[in-house]
Amino acid sequence: MKIIEGIEVRDREELYLNIQPIQAGGRLTPEARKALIAYGDGYSVCDYCIAPFRLDHIKKPPIKDFYQELAEFLNMDAARVMPGARRGFQAVAQAILKEGDVALVSSLAHYSLCLAIEGAGATWKEIPVDENNIVTAEAAKEKIELVNKESGQLPKLIAVSHFDYLLGNEHDVRGIAKIAHEYEIPFLYNGAYTVGVMSVDGKQIGADFVIGSGHKSMAAPAPTGVLAATEQYAETVFRTTRTEGDITRRKFGIKETELLGCTVMGAPLVAMMASFPRVRERIKNWDEEVEKSNYFIQQFLKIEGNKVASEMPRKHTLTKVDTSDSFGKVAQTHRRRGYFLYDALRKKGISGPFPGATNEWKLNTYGLSWDQIKYLSETFLEIAEKNGIKVSK
Repeated sequence: MKIIEGIEVRDREELYLNIQPIQAGGRLTPEARKALIAYGDGYSVCDYCIAPFRLDHIKKPPIKDFYQELAEFLNMDAARVMPGARRGFQAVAQAILKEGDVALVSSLAHYSLCLAIEGAGATWKEIPVDENNIVTAEAAKEKIELVNKESGQLPKLIAVSHFDYLLGNEHDVRGIAKIAHEYEIPFLYNGAYTVGVMSVDGKQIGADFVIGSGHKSMAAPAPTGVLAATEQYAETVFRTTRTEGDITRRKFGIKETELLGCTVMGAPLVAMMASFPRVRERIKNWDEEVEKSNYFIQQFLKIEGNKVASEMPRKHTLTKVDTSDSFGKVAQTHRRRGYFLYDALRKKGISGPFPGATNEWKLNTYGLSWDQIKYLSETFLEIAEKNGIKVSK
């Protein structure tokens, strides 16, 4: 089936159990899919964009109310929808940093955060992880002191993921936020893998900024994300323009500078809004989602040679696994080489791992039912046994 020549209909979510790590939490709700069709025209939300002509003031559809609900959802004072989490990083970096400043990030930080800092003319320095691949408050404090000693100035921003994208490990964001405030440094909480799947209380964490990803964790289409701030920093990151034209004397005072006026509009925004009621409910089930993740990993580790690179027991549904001593060995002599595992899973209605991945790869069990989790587990055990890999009983 094709939409037009060269563009096939995507059927992954309808025909397969999808464990792709960056797609599980962004799987759309039925309501979001309806919104994509109804609001697919480019400026569809602008039918009632009247004075003061700004996206977050539109009442029909209720974008203004939604922005307020987002802030309350995160226990922050102001929130905006952004074109992805990375554009949230960019807005904060541009508002807070200047040429020559230093910002601290985790040594497991996403590249887009580092680019946002660099784009603002600042330098990013890494807080090292400990022997368990965890970023601690103590390590953050030591890095602050080191930067101050070497440069003669304190870092101007600290940004750390609650759960990182490489291993899905939990980092001490509350402890790091406390240390940051002791030095009067603003703290950015990166919740790309938490906002929308688990409860996030920005003020309880001690965050000055909360970043979320719509297409990773909020059942929204790409590109969508969330940027929320406390009252102290909202006036900075959501500042309005103060300049005017030298010839026309035009002013755009209501437009927010770091956001270039309007951000996400049309179908992606309304689809996020349409999913939001379900998102608010599903965060209550996070403990069960983690329980299902641990059940699968327990079954997965029955396969001889399988290892887990992430912290154990799992605290998240995203996990990095190492199958180089199991499926990787089979791939060395199999006629399909590394593609054999991809083929075997697809035949059983499971998608996610990239073709050729049989050594180190990631998966995400979020959103699967218990029946699906058990089927997923049984499938991996079956594939192992079929290919001569020992399975613990």
